[in-house]
Amino acid sequence: MRDDRKNIIVDKTFEFALKVIKFSEELRENKKFELASQFFKCGTSIGANVREAQNAESPADFIHKFKIAAKEADECAYWLELCQKSELLPDPPEALKVEIDSIIRIISKIISSSKRIGK
Repeated sequence: MRDDRKNIIVDKTFEFALKVIKFSEELRENKKFELASQFFKCGTSIGANVREAQNAESPADFIHKFKIAAKEADECAYWLELCQKSELLPDPPEALKVEIDSIIRIISKIISSSKRIGK
């Protein structure tokens, strides 16, 4: 089911993961190891699940993988908001917050469109 044409969400989540790696290192430098680990895992998992969906075995499998990506994106947004609001954590770059919101909207649209097509 893989299609090697340019794919905006695949590219966007890959680029986001690179930025997640960078901010995770900043968290580690501030000795916020547990948060860095949680943020790293969910932030890089989004793109991994989106990429995995490109090889889905069925439309239901495709939707399932995107639903996992949506959960990971929501968790990532949570950690970013926590960093932003806490006095004890470094402020995340504004670009990360903007990008995760965009990714969440795109993933939601893909899921809802895929559900309509699958029926």
